[in-house]
Amino acid sequence: MAHRGLTGVLLVGGASTRFGSPKALARLDGVTLAEKAWRSLGEACDERLAVGKTADGLALPFPLLDDATDIRAPIAGVVAGLRAARHEVCVFLPVDCPLVTADSLRRLAAAAPAHPQTGPLPGAYTRGVLPELERKLERGDYSLRDLEAAVVELDERELANVNTTADLAALTG
Repeated sequence: MAHRGLTGVLLVGGASTRFGSPKALARLDGVTLAEKAWRSLGEACDERLAVGKTADGLALPFPLLDDATDIRAPIAGVVAGLRAARHEVCVFLPVDCPLVTADSLRRLAAAAPAHPQTGPLPGAYTRGVLPELERKLERGDYSLRDLEAAVVELDERELANVNTTADLAALTG
């Protein structure tokens, strides 16, 4: 059941250089990674946004909000998502984390600001961190690792990250 008052943000802004083609359009179990993540966000959140580079021209089945920067780093999508969100708490799901469940997203949101044991994304952040993130962007600091956040232990298998075609093949095997 979708959590009322929660915005889900799908981050699709990566360059996919190691993958060799747009990760968002790669298929897992017959569904694109973007669609898979979009569904998980829909199960967890009553508002969904997809943020990335509209200039990339990805053929996605939902609207893509341009992050309005040339920077190719997750922080750009987090800032754009927080700016556009209707709700105070947002969960951020990178398109290359296709196994994260709606339940895990809700757990992160309940502890916001929070991230799993593996690092800042996927994660749940409040609009209150927006000024700090905007300052980081201005000074060229693109790390999210130093944000104050609770650690929510999630199943390691859910946190599988698809950076290469071999990573994707390992999930289907």
